[in-house]
Amino acid sequence: MRIVFMGTPEFAVPSLRLLIEQGYDVVAAVSQPDRPKGRKRVLTPPPLKEAALALGLPVLQPERMRSPEAVAAIAELQPDLIVTAAYGQILPKALLDIPRLGCINVHGSLLPRYRGGAPIQRSIINGETVTGVTIMFMAEGLDTGDMISKVEVPITDEDTSGTLFEKLSAAGAELLGRTLPALIAGELKAEPQDNELATYAPNLTREDERIDWSKPARSIYNQVRGLSPMAGAFTYLNGEVFKVWACAKPDGKAGNGTTAPGTVVAASTSGIDVQTGDGLLRLLEVQPAGKRVMTIADWLPGARLSSGAVFGGGEA
Repeated sequence: MRIVFMGTPEFAVPSLRLLIEQGYDVVAAVSQPDRPKGRKRVLTPPPLKEAALALGLPVLQPERMRSPEAVAAIAELQPDLIVTAAYGQILPKALLDIPRLGCINVHGSLLPRYRGGAPIQRSIINGETVTGVTIMFMAEGLDTGDMISKVEVPITDEDTSGTLFEKLSAAGAELLGRTLPALIAGELKAEPQDNELATYAPNLTREDERIDWSKPARSIYNQVRGLSPMAGAFTYLNGEVFKVWACAKPDGKAGNGTTAPGTVVAASTSGIDVQTGDGLLRLLEVQPAGKRVMTIADWLPGARLSSGAVFGGGEA
């Protein structure tokens, strides 16, 4: 069994490690190119590349997997199977046709729900209470291939996209380990997806990150959790971007029905209560423009937050 593994973020690392631990012959890892990160725009390798190099694997990083050169490079490896996990590019048919056992993908949702690039974040943002991992054969469409196996994972009120990524990456690796022997033996029966039940999870945009204070407190709470610790939800304060990284679970307090959404109703070192569309939401961790992430207790003493201050609007 010659396997080519394709992935990019930390989500993919446990699946790669499992293949090595179980003795599969991973002949190469394929990842996205190194990208600039941080304020200093330092060229940084993706987590999958770092893990693969630590395991002593050769790494390929084509800019475009659809290029004839990239496809040819994979073909030269003569893989029996290609395994992908959050690689980040749609694979062309010429590549899908190379391995004799096909290409399979470890996807972070219960397909056909949440096809696309941000299933984990959007499942939290949308208030789901359960998600999971699906292993499927890859097809030319966006996460449309026949399903091989699934495992469910609950979403708690305390989960962020960060904690859920960890849970699903571990669950995906374990599911991959259970699925591969039957796949190799030809004992699996794949199940076509019901396209009528399909929902989509496109990559997040800047607008997805903006807080609309007129929405219910629970909706904003879910948005903040779903965007942490990656992008972060944001609003504006005094015309400057103000990020919100953590909130308390809404307790149902209605606040003042005549107060405009986004208005600070109360502020103390234990949190800032902000009026939403249906009640109060307490902010716990924030990041003012040009500052580090900090608790309200750290930020408030020097913030000079005026009574009745309003979050929202736009740049001054």
